[in-house]
Amino acid sequence: MRIKLLRIDSRLIHGQVANNWVNHVGAGTIIAANDSAAKDDLRKTLLLQVAPGNTKSYVMSVAKTARCYKNPTYKDLDVLMVVETPRDVLRLMDDGVEVSQVNVGGITYKEGMTLISEAVSVSKEDIEAFKELDERGVKLILQQLPNTSATDFMGRLKSKKLI
Repeated sequence: MRIKLLRIDSRLIHGQVANNWVNHVGAGTIIAANDSAAKDDLRKTLLLQVAPGNTKSYVMSVAKTARCYKNPTYKDLDVLMVVETPRDVLRLMDDGVEVSQVNVGGITYKEGMTLISEAVSVSKEDIEAFKELDERGVKLILQQLPNTSATDFMGRLKSKKLI
């Protein structure tokens, strides 16, 4: 499996992913790797309905996504993979998924989080996970859409005095 883009987006599959990113990176498959969505039939159905008709789409647990990544049957798939949190990226890596770069595109604000861009908020737990990803050599890019400027994510955390 060739990961064309690994994106953190708490909404998983939605218009920006389905209409912009999938075409921009040339992926024929979208995988939403999320444990809770994989167990929720209604949420899974709604997420799959958003995906473009010419793109194969799946909602799977993080562990199943990692197993599929390692399965030689899927070695020729060009995939846009989307996860909900930076901890999900760490779990994928711990399960053998090779990750060199992550697009941080959207993390919905909840109480106790810090807004760092118009679409990304972080919790203390998120910051710790991002620090670990950075320590593992993963390049973290803050970018909402393909036609918007990309910013160094760790630099943004530093500028906000969060690390």
